[in-house]
Amino acid sequence: MKIEQWEHLLSTSSERQLMIRGERMALNLFHDMAERVPAYKKFLKGNRIDHRSVTSIKAFAQLPLLDKQNYLRAYPLHELCWDGELTSRQFIISSTSGSTGEPFYFPRTAEQDAQYALTAELYLRTNFQIHKKRTLYVNAFPLGVWIGGLFTYSAVTKIANRGQYSLSIINPGINVPSTLAAIRKFAPMFDQIIIGSYAPFLKDILDEGKQQGIAWDEIDLGFIFSAEGFSEEFRDYVLSHTKAKRKHTATLNHYGTVDLGTMSYETPISILLRRHVLASDTLRTQLFGHPYKVPTLTQYLPEQFFFEEESGDRLVCSARSGLPLVRYDLKDLGNVLSVSEMETRANCTLASLASSAKVTDTLWRLPFVQVFERSDFSVSYYAFQIYPDTIRRALQQPDFSLVCSGKFLMRVMYDQNHNQELHINIEEYPGVHQVSALHRRKLLRAIHQQLLKESSEYQKTYAEKGDRILPTLSFWEHGYPEFFASGKKQQWIKK
Repeated sequence: MKIEQWEHLLSTSSERQLMIRGERMALNLFHDMAERVPAYKKFLKGNRIDHRSVTSIKAFAQLPLLDKQNYLRAYPLHELCWDGELTSRQFIISSTSGSTGEPFYFPRTAEQDAQYALTAELYLRTNFQIHKKRTLYVNAFPLGVWIGGLFTYSAVTKIANRGQYSLSIINPGINVPSTLAAIRKFAPMFDQIIIGSYAPFLKDILDEGKQQGIAWDEIDLGFIFSAEGFSEEFRDYVLSHTKAKRKHTATLNHYGTVDLGTMSYETPISILLRRHVLASDTLRTQLFGHPYKVPTLTQYLPEQFFFEEESGDRLVCSARSGLPLVRYDLKDLGNVLSVSEMETRANCTLASLASSAKVTDTLWRLPFVQVFERSDFSVSYYAFQIYPDTIRRALQQPDFSLVCSGKFLMRVMYDQNHNQELHINIEEYPGVHQVSALHRRKLLRAIHQQLLKESSEYQKTYAEKGDRILPTLSFWEHGYPEFFASGKKQQWIKK
């Protein structure tokens, strides 16, 4: 379908109609895999499942889950591909970062690139009006074997090559000088600049650009994020530096993995909902299930990526790709919510919320998926878990915006008496060469207060052990290579 047909379908269809299309895709994918993917044939045989007996979405929901251990690493790579063919087809191969183990390689097909190109074209039109503005996309995602930068390049190029838009792309990757040089050179020539970047790296771009005298508020900027969540305070921080005051359309975050690509993204209504819910502790608990944890809240197109929620908080997804996956355990914590469930929990209607912010033209009745921090992205401290998001919220407070960059790396170590110590290595703001004793105390207090606020286990342990369990903070110059090397994704924890 053409993009205008997709927009018409999304703006006129009910959620149930869209879900039926998604259920049909998931069932068809299952049967195709059962017949054409050697590894999945063996997997079903090992579980004594005849795929011909699975004829309903209810039966589909009873199929065993796939994950890296029981499926991806259990069979040769070529057997995971369609028809067992790897070297005789054309793939772009991406790799995981290896942050949770040995890197795994994912062949990506043109079909997966087309999936993301559709998603990107939808939001580039609704949010950024690329059909009306001369646009330069600055691709500051990592380039190399990781999916972010090359996946973005491929999708934006596909969109540009259709010839409907005045759309160009430049690919500096994670390189602040090259990114700033491109923006400085081309900003006067285009109606708008869109920067695609991980949130911590974008802050580097904005901070360094400000120091170099770039007048951000004179440039029509848009921002596309990926890989990790961020707070609404961070969104406000970004927007406060720029001309882009459209809180609900100037920024969006993706939810994606190298396994399946970009699966969902923030829409204007999901951003509105998140901000609406965060204003009330009661609503926050009703929707997010916790008074302090804040997930990334996105919407998804069911016929591209069919999400399910398993065991109350595990996200499962089915989609076609180079390595097709059905009922794949993403190892992410989160929830899948229908529009009606969302309206009930958030105590509002989407239509009234969209009308209040004048974004009714972007209101599609797509289901929601909310994603919390990964269950394996934490450190264990005194037998409880500490997540990077808690520390991130403390460091992103406005008082520290010119003291630290927001990047950190935390790890649990042991002293000479074998007592645990929580060490947090913090990157200084560009140009800061020594954080003052006052700011060190303030930062420690902010982190301590955030931990007390969000973790009942920390609260209880502190009551028992007192200042012995306070984190140890170390400050490092901007770009310090051991913890904050440029050119790669930030590592938040080390085990």
